[in-house]
Amino acid sequence: MTPDHDHLPGAGGRTPIGELVRAHRLAAGLTQVDLAQRAGVGVRTVRDLERGRSHRPQRTTAELIAGALGLTGPARTGFLASARGQALVDPTGRDTARLPHRPVVGAVLRDLDLPGTPMALPPAVALIGRERELTELAGLLTGDSSPPVLSLVGLAGVGKTALALAVAHAVADAHPGGVAGVLVGAGSDGNDVLAAACAVLGAARLAELAARLRGRPALLLVDAVERAPDPVAEVLHLLVTAVPTLRVMVTGRHPVGLPGELVRPVAPLEVPPADVVDPDELARWPAAALFTARLTRVRPEPPGPDELPALTALVRRLDGLPLAIELMAARGRILDLPELLDRYGDRVLDLAGPELGGRGWEAAPSGRTAEPARTAVAVAVTLREAVATSYRLLDDGEQAALRRLSVFANRWSVELAEELLADEVDRDPAAVVDPVPLLDRLVELGLLSVGGAGPLRFRLLDAVREYAIEQAAGRGELTAMRRRHAVVITRLVTRTTPDLVGARQPTAARRLDEATGDIGAALAHAAGDDPVTALRLAARLTRWWRMRGRDVSGRQWLRRLLADPRTADADPVLRAWALLGVARLAAEHGAAAQELPAARAALAVLAGRVDVAGELAARTVLGTLLVATGGYDEAAEQAHAVLTLATRHGRTRDMAVAQHHLTWHEIRLGDLPAARRRLAAVDRLAAQCGEPRLRLLARADLAEVARLEGRHGDAVEQGRRVVAALVGVGDPGHRRRVLGTVGLALARSGRVDEAAEVLAELRCDGRPGPSGARPGMEAGTVAGRPAGGGPVRAEEGVCALIEGTVAQQRGDRELAAEWFAVAVAAGEAGQDRRDVVEALVGLAASSGSAEVRGRLAEVCRRGGIRLLPDEERLLA
Repeated sequence: MTPDHDHLPGAGGRTPIGELVRAHRLAAGLTQVDLAQRAGVGVRTVRDLERGRSHRPQRTTAELIAGALGLTGPARTGFLASARGQALVDPTGRDTARLPHRPVVGAVLRDLDLPGTPMALPPAVALIGRERELTELAGLLTGDSSPPVLSLVGLAGVGKTALALAVAHAVADAHPGGVAGVLVGAGSDGNDVLAAACAVLGAARLAELAARLRGRPALLLVDAVERAPDPVAEVLHLLVTAVPTLRVMVTGRHPVGLPGELVRPVAPLEVPPADVVDPDELARWPAAALFTARLTRVRPEPPGPDELPALTALVRRLDGLPLAIELMAARGRILDLPELLDRYGDRVLDLAGPELGGRGWEAAPSGRTAEPARTAVAVAVTLREAVATSYRLLDDGEQAALRRLSVFANRWSVELAEELLADEVDRDPAAVVDPVPLLDRLVELGLLSVGGAGPLRFRLLDAVREYAIEQAAGRGELTAMRRRHAVVITRLVTRTTPDLVGARQPTAARRLDEATGDIGAALAHAAGDDPVTALRLAARLTRWWRMRGRDVSGRQWLRRLLADPRTADADPVLRAWALLGVARLAAEHGAAAQELPAARAALAVLAGRVDVAGELAARTVLGTLLVATGGYDEAAEQAHAVLTLATRHGRTRDMAVAQHHLTWHEIRLGDLPAARRRLAAVDRLAAQCGEPRLRLLARADLAEVARLEGRHGDAVEQGRRVVAALVGVGDPGHRRRVLGTVGLALARSGRVDEAAEVLAELRCDGRPGPSGARPGMEAGTVAGRPAGGGPVRAEEGVCALIEGTVAQQRGDRELAAEWFAVAVAAGEAGQDRRDVVEALVGLAASSGSAEVRGRLAEVCRRGGIRLLPDEERLLA
């Protein structure tokens, strides 16, 4: 492309004034009308100068135009000399008439007679949280193999321009030929862009620029290339071909598309985890730091302690998008942060500003107090419009795919995208839909975030996701999309949950944790739209729900879906597994008696279908419920049946589970050596099948056996190791049980302060003890009094046992009796009658009541429980 103004200069090296006027005006983003109004001259005067009809304007006219262009120093002198037909050469030997020193709006320039790189850029703004990107990009532009074109792409408001300006200033010393920038205006043609690019780098035309920069590196920043993509691409190709030492950095919604172009998407700022509310910790997260910094511009006081949770929620809701953060923070002049969250948390797309996406090119000319120059380009006024602009860059197929992907609530993998986008209707089974090119395109446009190292690392920005959902809703696509999403998530859960047992358990649990949002969304939609799929999903989630302490809500989901008439004709095996899930979860929160029929019904179906895995699972769960409801003999029979069946079929893990269950029966019978032998078998079998969780549970029970044997120090030491390990496994029920073992051992050995710390942990783990349910006692404090009234929850039992034991050790028999009575009531509501026996022993020893002793004898008789030597000594 050869623009019409790229002609040879006049004799003597003179540059026609018209070329300088046009170049400076285009670089400043001004129309001829804008320049005429600023200068106070007629539009025709400007037009005639640029077209060459007027070669020698009046001195007053030239000065007015120079002032309107913001020219100062040598730039102004050279411009006026050119207007008089003179060529002014500076001490460095360069023709200053050809060096327009005010080429862009808001530029801060160095005079060319001073040492250093000539600069024609607005000042860099202080960046927050971009240190890594700044270092990386600066290295790319100063390295030996720097690309000819470096493109920073991303959504509007992500901070491309601010980052580019900071990078340009940072690498200025490595570009002695000059560092300059051009803001592309809407509707610019190739001549406009080339004239501006040459002008800001001190030349009137391309040939002169090539000669001037021969052997000298220079950097050109071209901002907002999406406003004139084709002319910019053509001009940049000309520039990098004609001037090999010129490096170009561009910003825009999409890449330019040139050979050798290196594309770097600009991501939003990192946001803090949802539970971070400490001010010092929040300050380390860039999104929160930017919000706080911008908030201080509109109000004097920093966010207060009551506002910090809302601050975290806001920046997470805004997805770390700098523009959205600044717009939201600006409203802090009127509203506090919780009010901002309530009012705008669900209306992110409607956030607007007077000039959304201000690019930093609008500063007033240096040393001038006149009205700041403004670009004459259209800007988006809401985030919705900003997202829509990028959305429209996609073709129809890409837009449809983006709408479908918006149904994911959180992060997803390439495989999940492939499943979701696959067309199940009239589709060749051998055909494969490769989503990688699409994902690459979305990343390229800044619509898709990629984070983390695991498979689930892709996520649409929240603003993009909400916009795409709006578009899908408008097309009537949402129901089909959500139905497909539920099927895909059910498949993911079906593939993953078998690994919740064995060596891969931590990885499987983590994967499901990462998909929590999508699992919940799929379950909620399918429950109304496709309840059989919902039942299939919920039945697979039982083990994960139990591991994550969601037994109550999980049981409610399963009960609701089983009661739905639309699942009545579902596969009987599916319904049996769902019933088994109900029973398994009920055992976790003291509802065993209610679900015994469910466990028996599941066993009947699964055993009748000769489903070995199902029968083993059903007998195991049934045995657990029987222990909790006092059916000890039948529970032991079920455990022996599991051991026999598992041994027959060589199922090592199920053999370990059966041995673990039989351990409790040995303890019930008072045979602690036999219990230790069974636990050794559990440890050996669990090691054979690669089941670390079972090994931990065996060691937890060994700690309990040590406590019952009176070896309290060993119980504390081993119990604490197991507690620490269970944090990684994620089994809150068993972790609480082991904490109880440690707390009781500490209390029995007189280590009261340490026992108080265990109590505090037990009462703050999400299942409150007496002080959590009843006022009148500080959490974690030993020797308080239990408040009367109200039902006693099963989970309060272990705390009450610890409190009673401490009081007993201190010789306060009255207080000990009160706490042991609470423990008895809690044990009767729970699942372990052995706990009731221990509490009754403590109550009888503290109160001396013959009635309590009689009650203890009856409980032992019904449960076949034998007192241990330490317990008999207490009662003596």
